[in-house]
Amino acid sequence: VIGLGIFFTRKYNLGWRLYWIGAALFILSQILHIPFNILVDRLFRNGVLPTPPENYQLLFSAIFLGLSAGLFEELIRYAGLRWWAKDARSWAKGLLFGSGWGGMEAIIFYAIILSLNYVIFLALRTQDLSAMIPPEQLAPLQEGLNLFWGVTWYDSMLGALERILVLPIQISLTILVLQVFIRGQSRWLWIAIAWHTLLNAVAVISVRQWGPYATEGILAIFTLLSIGIIFALRGEEPHAEDEVREIVPDDKHDIGQVELPPIEENPDNIDQTRYTE
Repeated sequence: VIGLGIFFTRKYNLGWRLYWIGAALFILSQILHIPFNILVDRLFRNGVLPTPPENYQLLFSAIFLGLSAGLFEELIRYAGLRWWAKDARSWAKGLLFGSGWGGMEAIIFYAIILSLNYVIFLALRTQDLSAMIPPEQLAPLQEGLNLFWGVTWYDSMLGALERILVLPIQISLTILVLQVFIRGQSRWLWIAIAWHTLLNAVAVISVRQWGPYATEGILAIFTLLSIGIIFALRGEEPHAEDEVREIVPDDKHDIGQVELPPIEENPDNIDQTRYTE
């Protein structure tokens, strides 16, 4: 993920500023997004909010989780591009910004979380859990440990594959939101929110209904569509400095070359041109 940032900075002669802005904004979006989801979940569990009918719970969860992700991430992406990354107004800069956003997502949700889980489960594996955990919680915890250590090497790579597939999607979402400023049309923000909502909702339904392998296959289709969006919205890159156009008057209106009637040189005309007090 860092390699993609290196590629874009070198190819388009850009600094790292936009990459790290995208990364920072992703962190901000999760600081707001995750507590919101936890709060709503507690409201449902405590009966404050009515629980949807059982037959529609999966669909409701998919739409809710997709919409909350779409709103939080795309509105923060829009705010960041409007008030912080004001110089990101080209396709190349959008690529760099989006790679920072998606790169930080990969670092947090795969590298960091996977590493922490490994350390925690490794520590628990060497402990006598019966002396630490209440009996009613011991069986579920032991089942989780067995599941974690029983994962095959290719199953463990699904998370890495998912992060790779999501990276072009995050770049496409950045390019979509960027059109608000390039084209001056706010509808592109809502298109990005809808695209993000659809992606997440389908993923939630797919992983519950068909499992992780089918979900990765569906995600790959969305990745290809996202790459299509990226290149479909590619525009001509502006020059580093605005060119100053020279206004050259045509021959008929050149005020600097006004033709005067010829003056006949004779003593009377010469006397009229002399300065007299």
